[in-house]
Amino acid sequence: MEKVSTNNLTNQMCAGDPAHDIWKRHRHPLDCIFRPRSVAVIGASEREGSVGRTLLWNLIRSPFGGTVFPVNPQRHSVLGIKSYPDITSVPEVVDLVVIATPAATVPQVIRECVAVGVKGSIIVSAGFKEIGEAGAALEQQVLTEARSGGMRIIGPNCLGVMNPLAGLNATFAGTIARAGNVAFISQSGALCTSILDWSLGENVGFSAFVSIGSMLDVGWGDLIEYLGDDPHTHSIVLYMESIGDAHAFLSAAREVAMDKPIIVLKVGHTEAAAKAAASHTGALTGSDEVLNAAFRRCGVLRVHTISDLFDMAEILAKQPRPKGNRLSIVTNAGGPGAIATDALISGGGELSELAPETLQQLDQFLPPQWSHHNPIDILGDASSDRYAKTLEVVANDPNSDGLLVILTPQAMTNPTQTAKKLKAYSQLGKPVLTSWMGGAEIATGTQILNQANIPTYPYPDTAVRLFNYMWRYTYNLRSIYETPSLPVDSDQYAPDRLLAEQILAPAISSDRSLLTEYESKKLLAAYGIPTVQTEIATSDLEAVEIADRLGYPVVLKLHSEIITHKTDVGGVRLNLEDAAAVTRAFMAIASKVRAINPQAFLGVTVQPMVKTDGYELILGSSLDPQFGAVMLFGMGGQLVEIFQDRALALPPLNTTLARRMMEQTRIYQALQGVRGRKAINLAKLEQLLVNFSQLIVEQPQIREIDINPLMVSPDGMIALDARVVMHTADITKRPAPAIRPYPSKYVQPWESLKGDRLTIRPIRPEDEPLMVHFHQSLSEESVYLRYAHMVKLKQRIAHERLTRICFIDYDREMLLVADSKNLQTSEHEILAVARLSKLHGTNEAEFALIVSDRYQHQGLGTELLRRLIEIGKEEKLSAIIGYILNNNDKMQSICRNLGFQLHPDRQEGMLKAIFVP
Repeated sequence: MEKVSTNNLTNQMCAGDPAHDIWKRHRHPLDCIFRPRSVAVIGASEREGSVGRTLLWNLIRSPFGGTVFPVNPQRHSVLGIKSYPDITSVPEVVDLVVIATPAATVPQVIRECVAVGVKGSIIVSAGFKEIGEAGAALEQQVLTEARSGGMRIIGPNCLGVMNPLAGLNATFAGTIARAGNVAFISQSGALCTSILDWSLGENVGFSAFVSIGSMLDVGWGDLIEYLGDDPHTHSIVLYMESIGDAHAFLSAAREVAMDKPIIVLKVGHTEAAAKAAASHTGALTGSDEVLNAAFRRCGVLRVHTISDLFDMAEILAKQPRPKGNRLSIVTNAGGPGAIATDALISGGGELSELAPETLQQLDQFLPPQWSHHNPIDILGDASSDRYAKTLEVVANDPNSDGLLVILTPQAMTNPTQTAKKLKAYSQLGKPVLTSWMGGAEIATGTQILNQANIPTYPYPDTAVRLFNYMWRYTYNLRSIYETPSLPVDSDQYAPDRLLAEQILAPAISSDRSLLTEYESKKLLAAYGIPTVQTEIATSDLEAVEIADRLGYPVVLKLHSEIITHKTDVGGVRLNLEDAAAVTRAFMAIASKVRAINPQAFLGVTVQPMVKTDGYELILGSSLDPQFGAVMLFGMGGQLVEIFQDRALALPPLNTTLARRMMEQTRIYQALQGVRGRKAINLAKLEQLLVNFSQLIVEQPQIREIDINPLMVSPDGMIALDARVVMHTADITKRPAPAIRPYPSKYVQPWESLKGDRLTIRPIRPEDEPLMVHFHQSLSEESVYLRYAHMVKLKQRIAHERLTRICFIDYDREMLLVADSKNLQTSEHEILAVARLSKLHGTNEAEFALIVSDRYQHQGLGTELLRRLIEIGKEEKLSAIIGYILNNNDKMQSICRNLGFQLHPDRQEGMLKAIFVP
């Protein structure tokens, strides 16, 4: 790998990128657990069958290249190895302690370990939060002691950790796992032992085998991040009972999933996020549905059986991901083809439609009786050559995203010879799966296919189920990295935050839990969501005056700060044709509501009756206890709970994610136009969802919000009713958003030395086209200073690379761009980029920056680095570092002027700039 200069702005997790090695410049804190140089077993024992004896025996039976120290105050030696009374007596610095003493002793043990500099621990002891409040309090004591010395903990109440590649077995399992490239993490120690036994029989190998226990310290996010950096780990499989730190999980998974499949088996259903919530949205969202939405958002694939967990790890390692959900099926028997088709369609997949050229080519060599459609039945007398030719032709069909080859052993069929012929088609650019059905006669063929990296299964519906998982995985990843669209003039969609603050202030100051409908609609309008014109009337005469002005027919609705659902108390009167009808409606609403609660009636709202020639949608948000705010989209109206056609997503959204959210619903098909009806403006609806998600994340005072119905038609879209529920208690206690929203506070103007006015702001996913133009403008000298060698333009502007730069996690890194807007054309141009990336496992970050050639020497580089320093301070970083080429005098000068200390770095062959905030 080439070294990276301070001018580098590449994505540092992208394989083949010059900055890919950047994370390896330091020893990761979890190295002391997975790659320890010395291990102490505290609670080591001679007693047969004891955990302490098994732990010690496993460590010395599978040598990991380090030293093992038994700790037992009662014995001078354990299993023939010198023992020590406590950790302070061990003569060397210990990287890792494995603790198997009673729970009550663990806080003191951790305190002693911290005192002598131990940085890693595995607590296998039970008796903590699983036994109740006393155990939970004990856990917190352990955590407090560990954090005082920067110690990381796996457990407690776990089986332990294996690193089969290094020979480390720090568990009390019966044996060590085989070495391989799959990392397995489980919350269930009992399941670990079962999987271990199964894997030995199936010859499945692991790069890491982790029982995570109760996740007191090290959680899913820590391990996904660590194993994502591990070159020996090709895929990560998880058995999950609870997600723990949802934010950390999503952040780490989203970063790793593009390079390495993350496959999770999540069991159990957690308590509903809002079991008896007042809003429709709250009543409809449930934490397991939210979890599915979270997995989609970060590119994680959820499966539902243990066999699928490892089958998917295998298949994604052997075959490419399909680009879509269209499968071509080649079979020598109609029945298995029909079974496969049923499984495919039931799982959301589609049969590919054979292209005319494909049909023509197949007709040239297949018998006249072949099926002439997909599934492609090549008949029971199919030879190995017929199979091979068919597969070759179908593989080139442009309508096909994947292939399934089914073989049933018949008198004229040779399973072994057919498998040998198909070996040549293991890599077609699209996945090839097989189902060799039968017993002993197909065993050799199955072995041949598997060795050629063509997965084979005994039943076709199993293979199809896995194909459906594959295209869903592709779909999830595409949602993350597909470049969203940006409105022609994005400024018109900028929210009026000052107006929103003015609307919310009265409710907040009076500790009111409910906004009126009038306030709710004004709030929506402040975020660019169109609403029906609404005015307040406190008397019947005022209501008539407003109705006359708006024009008939009109709608009257209860105006109240107390009552939640107006229809439940007769507070909605529709299609009022004249003044008399308005007067009667006003009196009826007032009379009925005052009978219920005299203080609830504040008047009515008057609004024009909107034609309902369109679709009623619902758009809402409520809080999930794990993931914070969750968005809901679907079919709306009064029967919303009956049809339950909805999709959930985690805000904030961009236009791509908004479209993916809509695609999860059945109403989406109607919105595209059905039975002669025109399609609605889907792009406009996407933008509306984006604006709504922005409202949710920017206004944390909101607990629940509904727009029901949101009326949409080819003529436009408008919110007919809205409801906003506020927090009345301390909002700091609300669940934090699972995904950090766009950091708009870092959007600030700047003026160059020549007087040009720019905006310095965090990058957005929509900026990819602007980044292409930016790279095209760079000179060879600038490119060299960025990479310390020349990099071709084609590589720099590759979609995969640029999406990784534009689609960043603002918690992990901050990338600022200098944006210039042409006032005449409203077109934007990026003139400089500066990046601050946190280093894995540390509280440090590395900076990088580059300025367009024509904007150099105008103070822009200094300003960008100054702002990165301010961000580093706000993010409470312990250090900001950068690597500068020895001949890059300008960058060195900027760093010195801003307070960096420069030191030669022999390993990198550059200067290392260090700033301590």
